[in-house]
Amino acid sequence: MPRVATFRQDQSMTSRNYLSLFAMPKPVRITGRSSSITNSFVNGLIPVVPPTEDEVREALEILGMQDAIVCAYCGDTSTEWDHLRPLVDKQRPTGYISEIHNLVPACGKCNQSKGNKNWLTWMRSTARLSPAARGVSDIEERIARLQEYEQRGRPTRIDFETVVGADLWDRHWAHHKRLLELMREADADAQEIKIRVRAAYEAQRTGVS
Repeated sequence: MPRVATFRQDQSMTSRNYLSLFAMPKPVRITGRSSSITNSFVNGLIPVVPPTEDEVREALEILGMQDAIVCAYCGDTSTEWDHLRPLVDKQRPTGYISEIHNLVPACGKCNQSKGNKNWLTWMRSTARLSPAARGVSDIEERIARLQEYEQRGRPTRIDFETVVGADLWDRHWAHHKRLLELMREADADAQEIKIRVRAAYEAQRTGVS
């Protein structure tokens, strides 16, 4: 009996697909960080204006959150404050900034799902993790509160390019373009380095000098 058990165990081990147990780290490309660079060039321009205590109190009162702070979109526990109006669209500033009039308590699910979408359209949509998709029952009541919030403290919108002037604005985006060009050049060199290192690895593994 013990010999049969050993045979079955050995058979199981040899038939197992060990590659299914392995996860290779994903290759990294320098150009794969281009979107992060672009986000930095956009978000790096946007002022952050801390609110006063009275402004926070008034915001919570309008949103009906005097007793408990919850997500303004769905009512779940709030984990952050989300920009009601997006700061970025098509890789350029929209003109809105980080200020109390453009921020509302939110949960991670809603913040992730909403992204740069129009908040009103998104709330009623079937987008993944949106309030409507998750079956939130009081959506219209929440929409009414958010509309009142916008009306009573309308978010400030600024034409960045007009304010700073064409010369400075164009120079900023010229830096962005040049940096992306340098990343592409660096990526080409990195790929050549990778090929040579891989060849050296193969040579060492096979004992070829």
